[in-house]
Amino acid sequence: MIIGICGGTGSGKTTIARKIIESVGRENVILIEQDSYYRNLADMPLDERHQANFDHPDSIDSEMLMNHLKRLRSGNSIEMPVYDFVSHTRSDRCDHLDPKPVVIVEGILIFSEPRILSLLDVRVFVDTPDDIRFIRRLKRDIVERGRTLESVIAQYFATVRPMHFEFVEASKRNADIIIPEGGNTEIGIEFLCSKIREEIGKSNLREIV
Repeated sequence: MIIGICGGTGSGKTTIARKIIESVGRENVILIEQDSYYRNLADMPLDERHQANFDHPDSIDSEMLMNHLKRLRSGNSIEMPVYDFVSHTRSDRCDHLDPKPVVIVEGILIFSEPRILSLLDVRVFVDTPDDIRFIRRLKRDIVERGRTLESVIAQYFATVRPMHFEFVEASKRNADIIIPEGGNTEIGIEFLCSKIREEIGKSNLREIV
């Protein structure tokens, strides 16, 4: 079972994914973040890397992500890339992931790529107001990614905001479930967890039979 969680930057996608994992058990779920599949910009000068548009579908190696999802669905392990957001390059190491009953893939652009969209059994869109998302992104990029206030604001107006309306918001129509105020809507999250536990139970029963 592959579950896609989409939504704008800072919407609460990761929070929801972690709550699902806590509810249904880590032994049952793999979390794949689309951010791990950003293209490697090591060949570009650092100044140019900082100016790259990371909110356009072309910034993602969707071919690799699609192949990895297919491998996990077929019961095979993958080597998931590790991305360095400070240097905008891929690390030399990878994370080894073995298949589990449920795969959660989350990212801002997963509903914008038809090949990824077609692999998703459940599509969840996290709908959070723009101001809340911007504040969350601002805090994250300064604390976790070493950005300055000025650079975060400049990037937001140059690419984040226009790409959100062109690709992310436009892809909301592909969702099966829309959860408002990411991470704070317990009813929607519990409904989703109940569905996942039901599918895990069916899978376990088939294995016994």
